[in-house]
Amino acid sequence: MPSLLGVFAHPDDESLLAGGVLAQHAAAHARTAVVTMTWAPDSPRAVELADALRALGAGPPRMLGYGDARNPQAAPGRSRLVDAPLDEVVAALVQQIRSLRPDIVVTHDALGQLTGHPDHRRTHQAALLAVQDAGLAHLHPEAGEPWQPRAVYCATHPESGVGELRPLLEAVGKAVLAVPDAYATTTVDVTPWLAPKWSAILAHRGEVARERALPGILARLSEETRRKIIATEFFTRLTTGPLPSARPRLTA
Repeated sequence: MPSLLGVFAHPDDESLLAGGVLAQHAAAHARTAVVTMTWAPDSPRAVELADALRALGAGPPRMLGYGDARNPQAAPGRSRLVDAPLDEVVAALVQQIRSLRPDIVVTHDALGQLTGHPDHRRTHQAALLAVQDAGLAHLHPEAGEPWQPRAVYCATHPESGVGELRPLLEAVGKAVLAVPDAYATTTVDVTPWLAPKWSAILAHRGEVARERALPGILARLSEETRRKIIATEFFTRLTTGPLPSARPRLTA
């Protein structure tokens, strides 16, 4: 099982979008870790993130501490992620990639998931650039020895896989953005890892308490409906760097 690094915008994105895959890899004793782009390491959400990552077996939080585009309380005194210089953000991610040396990086898709959050989109952009830069010694030499992840998997939602989420999100006034089915190159049934995934989602207690946040929406559903929504994770696979002779896969 290849080593895995998740790069996500907010605390709870890792659990909602790739919690099953993270738990799967951790259970197989693969190295797993998560970098979170926004919210300060001393914020209440950092404590919740630590609990979620513990449930998934994904190590301690690694928070870059940028501000959330829509919440000024996320990181007072810090630039919002969407306002920070892109080169600065990419360099910070390159350092994490070279330190952790993952085979696979998992991040947001180009749409920014179903709701198109600007932090998700900026994270996608920065992660793709960082994965390319991390393998080139002449770029960011201060960030450590080069390391080239073999693939990026962008968490996504195909049009045919939105299912029950569409009316739930539309009911609270949120957009529903999905990619054409052909863009979802990898579909993972995470049913065996639903228990740690759901525990990780519930660990984000502040979001569970919010009516419009997805953890809160999921918490109010019947178990059967919730399982149908969170039991499958979709990804778009992107190859990076030189074509590897052996391609690591997310599927077991």
